[in-house]
Amino acid sequence: MKLGIISDTHGLLRPGAVAALQGVDYILHSGDLGHISILHELEKIAQVIAIRGNVDRSEALMQLPATAIAELEGTIFYLVHAREWLDLDPVSAGIQVVIYGHSHQPFSETRDGVLYLNPGSAGPRRFHLPISLAILHIEGGEKRIEWVYLEE
Repeated sequence: MKLGIISDTHGLLRPGAVAALQGVDYILHSGDLGHISILHELEKIAQVIAIRGNVDRSEALMQLPATAIAELEGTIFYLVHAREWLDLDPVSAGIQVVIYGHSHQPFSETRDGVLYLNPGSAGPRRFHLPISLAILHIEGGEKRIEWVYLEE
C-alpha cells in the first residue's frame, strides 16, 4: 500500500505535490486545507481522508471532522491536526500510525510501537521551513517513509 500524506496546504496545491501523489492508493490530509477546492483536486488523484485544521473556517471545510480513524489494509491510522491535540492514547486504542500537521515541520518517530508522522507543509512557505509531503509505503506490516521536498 502506498499512501500520500499531506498537510497544511493553506489553499495552495503545488504541481509538484500533485505529481508526487500520482499512483498512491489513498491520500491522508491532516488539516489546514485552506479551501475546499484542495479537497476536490486531491480526490481526482485518489480516495482522500481529510480532517479540518485551525484555519479551515469556511462552511464547507467545517463539515470535515476534527479527527479521523481509518483502517487501511489492516493498519489503523489516527488523523489529528496538531500532535498536542491528541485526545486519546494511541497504544491503548490500537492505533499504529498517528498523522498530524500544524507545525509545518516534517517529522517522524516511532514510540511504543506507534509511528508519529508529520509530513510538513505542502502549501505556502512559512519562515525557512521546507515545503514537503510524505509517501508512506506499507508492505507486510513494514512501514517506510519517502520524504518529498518540493521546490518553489
